[in-house]
Amino acid sequence: AFKEAWELACNSSQGAIVVVPKNKIYHLKPIDFFGPCNSPLLVKIHGTIKATVHHSDYKAHGRRRWLYFVNVQNLRVEGGGIINGNGRTWWKNSCKINIALALTFSQCSNLRVAGLRIRNAQQMHLSFNKCINVKALNLSVIAPGNSPNTDGIHVSETHNIHIKNCVIKTGDDCISVVSGSQNVRATDITCGPGHGISIGSLGARNSAAYVSNVIVNRATISGTTNGVRIKTWQGGSGYAKNIKFQNIMVHNVSNPIIIDQNYCDHHKSPCPYKVSAVQVSNVIYENIRGTSASNVALKFNCSRRFPCREIFLQNVAITSSKEDKEHTAEASCTNIRLSYRGNVFPPC
Repeated sequence: AFKEAWELACNSSQGAIVVVPKNKIYHLKPIDFFGPCNSPLLVKIHGTIKATVHHSDYKAHGRRRWLYFVNVQNLRVEGGGIINGNGRTWWKNSCKINIALALTFSQCSNLRVAGLRIRNAQQMHLSFNKCINVKALNLSVIAPGNSPNTDGIHVSETHNIHIKNCVIKTGDDCISVVSGSQNVRATDITCGPGHGISIGSLGARNSAAYVSNVIVNRATISGTTNGVRIKTWQGGSGYAKNIKFQNIMVHNVSNPIIIDQNYCDHHKSPCPYKVSAVQVSNVIYENIRGTSASNVALKFNCSRRFPCREIFLQNVAITSSKEDKEHTAEASCTNIRLSYRGNVFPPC
């Protein structure tokens, strides 16, 4: 029924509306919504769309996506309904390979996703890939804090996206921005539990990665592993530049401000040194306040060969959440060229 409704709407020249009625639950196998369509489309989700619990349904499609919108222009997906990925049956395996993404938009332009409640994704909740001119507004994205790899909103190779007024509570990054993305804004974000707001990871497997013009403004981050993070792999190349984190409150966050330019996946042994790195430059941290769950509130672990440069700290005040003499917030700063503006605590 969903496939037929989509094809009818997509082929209409009048601008059609697809409605998922209120107080109804629809159990769906993996499904593709292909464009281009003949006119602008509106999908109104008022009821609940729930993913199949049978892993074989995904294997039959040879795919990792559940709800997949491809090559659609002038699309609006909105309403107060629920998209439930039924992820609990997947989380026990906790592997990133062959696990489905809940809601994916690929190669879409002039896209608006608003008012949805996205729950318990198999892996990532909402993914934008190779999209242009996107608004993601008033979204609620929730999964247990111990659910593995359940990023809230994932942005890859996407230009001109505004994520606004979203509440994200998951087991991984609230928002992740990866290679090929530029002109990304995230404003009025509530994040936590999870892994914070992250640019990266970038440069895995010696690849080139490029991210630029990212603004995170007005965010509250609580009880997360990281606050605002830039993470790049050793051996990569490219850049992460022109990034601004401003007006952010952190509450009991383990790594409130962190750049890790030397990331690798060697959990039990030190990472072998590699010469190349993704260059991190022109990053501004402005009006960031709150508490750190660890002693190191600011951590800049930058590359020897390509140090972090043009890093600006302005009006930063992060103290220890433990509030005793043995737990004083401090900064760890390696291979970084930075400037202070206003009061900064803890200083490098």
